[in-house]
Amino acid sequence: MSEKIIEFKNVTFVYEAEEEDSVEKIPAVKDVSLTINKGEFVAVLGHNGSGKSTLAKLCNAIYEPTEGTVEVKGIVADTEEKADEIRRIVGMVFQNPDNQIVATIVEDDVAFGPENLGIEPAEIRRRVDDALKSVNMYDFRHREPHKLSGGQKQRVAIAGVIAMQTECIVLDEPTAMLDPMGRDEVMQTVKRLNEEMGITVVLITHFMDEAVQADRVVVMDDGKIVMQGKPREVFSQVEKLRACGLDVPQSTELCHVLGLKEGILDVDECVSEISKVLGGAV
Repeated sequence: MSEKIIEFKNVTFVYEAEEEDSVEKIPAVKDVSLTINKGEFVAVLGHNGSGKSTLAKLCNAIYEPTEGTVEVKGIVADTEEKADEIRRIVGMVFQNPDNQIVATIVEDDVAFGPENLGIEPAEIRRRVDDALKSVNMYDFRHREPHKLSGGQKQRVAIAGVIAMQTECIVLDEPTAMLDPMGRDEVMQTVKRLNEEMGITVVLITHFMDEAVQADRVVVMDDGKIVMQGKPREVFSQVEKLRACGLDVPQSTELCHVLGLKEGILDVDECVSEISKVLGGAV
């Protein structure tokens, strides 16, 4: 039986927006139940305003549910001490890497989290070196962060979470502000951490080609989970995804338009399927 690391139980989260004479209550997440298992790579998809970023912040107690509970390894953040304990298990990486850089040297930035935890200096040194090596940024340890590319900055942010020895990393649209090369750098890093180090990954994204790399895809719409399953299962439902305001991978779209096999995920599969139809002529 899989070990649960994060469990949402009938979670609702309501924003309160102050108007001139009143407070408007806006539900962002509505009665969501979801389990993330240890070692899993889960991608969460949804158009803007679907609730996916709110879901991310509920994962590590940045937000507390208005109703229901979020448990992280059985811990509920009902006190500040428990919230801190949860953040040692679940780390967050946000969309804009510049907003996460706190030091003027890369290795000092990665050391910031462990220092706040009161870790011994020798252990901090070991963690920082190991974390930077794990994201292929060790050779940049003495650089100034503002001189790095967007993808490199994001990898430094991920190293900072790893140095705190979190078991799970939640990434809230970490590639949204990056160019294609930076996106590829970050996704390769995320995949390696999941596959080689066993770190649980929750990736909030609007890029379909990132979601297809996950073990499981969760689709949100209007604050609710409307679909979930393996990438092939989810992306075979093209019309349902469109109804949620989402695109599908280009290869999936082409095969759907041509009336070929549903659930094609990448270019190689697409070429293979077209080749079969044309009798191996491709």
